[in-house]
Amino acid sequence: MTKVITITSGKGGVGKTTTAINLGAALNSFGKEVIILDANLTTPNVGLHLGAPIVPVSLNHVLSGKADIVDALYEHESGTKIIPSSLSVKELKRIEPARLKEVGKKLKKFADYVIYDSAAGLGEEALAAMEAGDELIIVTNPEIPAVTDALKTSKVIEQMGKQVKGVIVTRVSGHKTEMPIHNIADMLELPILGIIPEDKHMQSALVMKDAIMHTHPNSRASRAYREVAAKIMGNYDYQEKTSFFQKWFGY
Repeated sequence: MTKVITITSGKGGVGKTTTAINLGAALNSFGKEVIILDANLTTPNVGLHLGAPIVPVSLNHVLSGKADIVDALYEHESGTKIIPSSLSVKELKRIEPARLKEVGKKLKKFADYVIYDSAAGLGEEALAAMEAGDELIIVTNPEIPAVTDALKTSKVIEQMGKQVKGVIVTRVSGHKTEMPIHNIADMLELPILGIIPEDKHMQSALVMKDAIMHTHPNSRASRAYREVAAKIMGNYDYQEKTSFFQKWFGY
């Protein structure tokens, strides 16, 4: 059964878009049909991350009633499909974020997983993306402000009558100043779906306008995203095979 998974966060800059893209790429690597939709309408980044910053038809056209959803669907060379939003401020007029739920229902015909990259925070766009999701995943960093905002987000989702599938903690370096993972789990009272390590290859992938899953498939972050994807698919026993050299050098 196709699911719409909304990736959200209480705070910006925690790696939400990076997670949406690489989780989608990881699911695709397991043979799943995936669509990544940029539900961050005011500050979209999915197209920028994947080399399609400007497209003829965007999600904005769909939400304003000017185009059908299939016209805004583009295929990345990896096979992952994306629906970018427009960078144009003018195209923010007359769009209806509430239609994201209707869009999700239509997209279920074309994929095994539809991933919504939500806007950060708890504004109208973010709430509309949360409402559209069958499952919600919160992304945070191991720092108190980010986790506090994640807690606020989880409470809002609870008030909406929905459940959070779990939390993905990104940019984990293991530094002693970081908030321990078990403390994050205790504070949020939610399962930790994955721990994504700080990875020097992430910036390279951004410059290459692609997911790190594609540019550096054996990187620590890529292996971590594959493990999260396996959990989402229901394979909780999946573990990445890591060689001695990969462990030592971080590749």
